[in-house]
Amino acid sequence: MALLANKIVCITGSSRGIGRACAVESARHGATGLILHYFGDQETEAELQSLKAEIYATTHDNCRVVGVPGDIADSGTSQQIVKAGVEAFGRIDVLVSNAGICPFAEFLTMPHDTWERTRQVNLDGSFYVVQAVANQMKSQVPQGGSIIGLASISALVGGEFQCHYTPTKAGILSMMQSCAVALGKYNIRCNAILPGTIVTDINKEDLANEKKRGDTIGRTALGRLGAPDDVAGPMVFLASELAKYVTGAQLLVDGGLFVNLQ
Repeated sequence: MALLANKIVCITGSSRGIGRACAVESARHGATGLILHYFGDQETEAELQSLKAEIYATTHDNCRVVGVPGDIADSGTSQQIVKAGVEAFGRIDVLVSNAGICPFAEFLTMPHDTWERTRQVNLDGSFYVVQAVANQMKSQVPQGGSIIGLASISALVGGEFQCHYTPTKAGILSMMQSCAVALGKYNIRCNAILPGTIVTDINKEDLANEKKRGDTIGRTALGRLGAPDDVAGPMVFLASELAKYVTGAQLLVDGGLFVNLQ
């Protein structure tokens, strides 16, 4: 079932983890164009090329891919993302604002640079790309689209070594709620996905602690950690016409971690 047939999908931070899974799943569900943002260093360049190869092999070249490198914390990167997407495909139907970092740090000794960089990438970068793509969605014909912000379970709960990270994710959730109100008149839907503990590069060092890993699995109702494709499915739903009356919503994708207090 091609839930994203003929859609043009833009994903930030697409070269690895959740972003990569969202790209693959979008192509699998019939997206004909992907605008894939990535950081642009040697490592992410290689990841992007392997992602392109995977998508082309899966879709038999029925999905075109445009890669756009750059630091999402720089507002100019978002302008380049939109420019490249419109030049290649003429429109943008879906935005997945996914790029983010989480350098775990102790609060009392945290360098202010760590706070600044985390906020700039996670929250400022999300604002820049949402604003840029929303302006395109407003101006295109037919008007509208679906914007999905990747927040986190951390938007709802605290973490000892995440005092700089959790506020950015709460901010993304809040931004999607306000943007839903601001952009609904342009037929633009805005929703947030709140992943739980998903095994990606962002937390591989943290989860290397066997006790913490075991405790997290033990608290998760489904009895396992999440994989990136566990988030990609809900993303496709929110991007698709199945969710055409869903905006301003938050979708917790955590295997039952949040509810399992007792």
